[in-house]
Amino acid sequence: METKILKIKTLSDIDISYPCKVIKSGGLVAFPTETVYGLGASASNGEAVDKIFKVKGRAKDNPLIVHVAFVDTLYEIGEVNEKYRKVIEQITPGPITFVIRKKASFPKNVTASLNTVGVRIPAHPVARKLCEYAGPIAAPSANLSGKPSPTDASAVIEDLFGKIECIIDAGNTPFGIESTIIDLSGDIPIILRPGPITIEKLHELFGEVIIPDFVKNAKTVETPKAPGMKYRHYAPEKPVYIFERKNRKKIIEIAHKEKGVILCPKEHKRFYPGDMVVVLGSLENPYTIAQNLFRLLRQIDKMDFQIAYVEKLEERGILFSVMNRLKKAGLEVKL
Repeated sequence: METKILKIKTLSDIDISYPCKVIKSGGLVAFPTETVYGLGASASNGEAVDKIFKVKGRAKDNPLIVHVAFVDTLYEIGEVNEKYRKVIEQITPGPITFVIRKKASFPKNVTASLNTVGVRIPAHPVARKLCEYAGPIAAPSANLSGKPSPTDASAVIEDLFGKIECIIDAGNTPFGIESTIIDLSGDIPIILRPGPITIEKLHELFGEVIIPDFVKNAKTVETPKAPGMKYRHYAPEKPVYIFERKNRKKIIEIAHKEKGVILCPKEHKRFYPGDMVVVLGSLENPYTIAQNLFRLLRQIDKMDFQIAYVEKLEERGILFSVMNRLKKAGLEVKL
């Protein structure tokens, strides 16, 4: 298949007529959002949606998120308790997905035959415009299943070139990790996936929220209501291990023997030999760690190292979300 790469030079002048045509005709388009790049198909076209699963190698019981341009469309798609509407309208568009009881009829492969659907209103101008003129759009991340999510077009090209009709290149994504997912289908909001909108912020917005053990421990569940709940994600081909800072000296010894690389925040770089360190970002601006995470996990596979060790981060704010991704990508070192 010939893949057209559409370069967006300025976000103030976006021509997406071709990708809109592709989606409306049943094809696949990779597009930027404020979180990661998504792989989009018309949410009302079951055959087009099925192509997403085939191209990614994605399990059919892993539901997709439906992207829309306007909050009114979200309300048309699913039932939303009145008490949540003010908050939804306050924080959208933005990097958050709402799991709600579905009203609209979508193909079963969009929702994995569940009675709920995940819906979000992306803030990225390219994604918003695409949703406005070709939506609603069903879209997971635009990568092969299991690999780190793409935060720039080069990562999408690496995984999907020649497999889809169009890739929209609009540079790096601002947040770098997937959207927060919150389940609003019951009496109390339940966090299904941490993301750019932090747990602390969700408490502030919604009051009481439930944080299940599978979120705290980054474990899997058998019947996922949202992406990222059942299957291993975000992993490079080389093994990734998470270690406690108290074990730095031991990890340095092991890394020397095993030709390993150590990923850590800029502030801790001084604790490790310079030839084996990759800087994740800055603790002073922890969102830089989220922005860099998937790019660096992909970079590991191209580096002259056999194994990666990642320094465990304090699990609060956006770093809770970062650690969720790292736990799903790696294993904790037992010393």
